[in-house]
Amino acid sequence: MTRKSVLLRLDPAVHDALARWAADELRSTTAQIEFLLRRALADAGRLPKATGPMPQRGRPPRTSVEP
Repeated sequence: MTRKSVLLRLDPAVHDALARWAADELRSTTAQIEFLLRRALADAGRLPKATGPMPQRGRPPRTSVEP
């Protein structure tokens, strides 16, 4: 899936609050912003049906190793 980049200017206090919230939920600030935007779009009935799922971030699941 292709991702788009967006330059976003925020009040420093808003950015700090978002960064703290993201850390509490173990997300990056960018992932938190996307999560909130998707939720707002869904609540407003404006999330496109073709929208894919949120990308899974972090370490891949551990696979069992046969001895």
